Amino acid sequence: MRSRITLRSFVFALATLPLSAGLSSAIAKPVVEIAFVLDTTGSMGGLIEGAKRKIWSIATAIVDSNPDADIRMGLIAYRDIGDEYVTKKVELTRDIQDLYANLLELKARGGGDWPESVNEALDVAVNKMQWTQGRDSTRIVFLVGDAPPHMDYAQDTKYPVTLAVAKQRDIIVNAVLAGNAQDTERVWRDIAQHGNGEFIPIPQDGGQIVTIETPFDEDIIILQREINGTVIPYGPRALQKRTESKTQQLASVAAVSPARASEMASFINKRAKVTSEAVTGDGDLVADGRNDIAKVKDEDLPDNLRAMKPEARGAEIDKQIIQRKALNEKLAALVTKRDKYVAEHRKSAPKASSFDRVVEDTLKAQIKR
Repeated sequence: MRSRITLRSFVFALATLPLSAGLSSAIAKPVVEIAFVLDTTGSMGGLIEGAKRKIWSIATAIVDSNPDADIRMGLIAYRDIGDEYVTKKVELTRDIQDLYANLLELKARGGGDWPESVNEALDVAVNKMQWTQGRDSTRIVFLVGDAPPHMDYAQDTKYPVTLAVAKQRDIIVNAVLAGNAQDTERVWRDIAQHGNGEFIPIPQDGGQIVTIETPFDEDIIILQREINGTVIPYGPRALQKRTESKTQQLASVAAVSPARASEMASFINKRAKVTSEAVTGDGDLVADGRNDIAKVKDEDLPDNLRAMKPEARGAEIDKQIIQRKALNEKLAALVTKRDKYVAEHRKSAPKASSFDRVVEDTLKAQIKR
């Protein structure tokens, strides 16, 4: 009997071809990794809220600069000894939706004695994040804060030592100064110089962060919602629930800001050209269609797929792969129109120093470099 070759099995076959088959360039993708080291004490409230609003436009700036790259982002929140925490780490991850969820949890609290645990935060960023090694990797840190480091903590690795390690590992360290404190500026300039990065002053509240609404936002959200409907969660129950929650994240973002939800959908759509993702991260059988469905344990399948016969499971995945591809093509056309609209309105907007603009501009220059 003639065997049926499905789209899923064809993709799987392509993925298992040896490098000699001409896929070496596709496998050896460039890596772009960005870590934000963010002061989360009370004086940083305005900037933190701005970062929550613009994380998706920053992520999109990365993918626009290098669309074929494997993009990973991470976060180190820091305060000081005696506060609720000294540092809180979100590891470098491709799962930008998970990073966004962690960012939403951050609140500006604590502080008060002026110097903060900057030294420990930089040490975590450079030495304790899981940076990718290799010449095709771009590694960038943004230190964002308004207060200088405690240089009197005996247990700390001081920032000059940490920056020497960063230089050896080709990690660029930028210093974003919120406000105009002169004692902080002196240290931030030193950090940028020895970190091969940029010293970037911005207003204390993060500056005027502009969100541009477009005529295409609502249609983009509708299409992304349909694309989310093609997700087939799999894996341990906790992972399935997390994947399902990501499909619902769009609605909660859209309820607050359609423009932000549109930015989120635009980023995912651009990444889908490389990853086939509808939501970021692992746990979707349609994005991971190259996996052999026969090797997935029954208990790791969603209820509706588990109830099907093996051949029907494969057919369902093939159906959703085809549907997602068609929807993503429609969405890509809208995203192109949205990008053009935003670019035109940005030209007419007054040039202002804001957290998102300076980060985006710096990223584009340093990734290109």
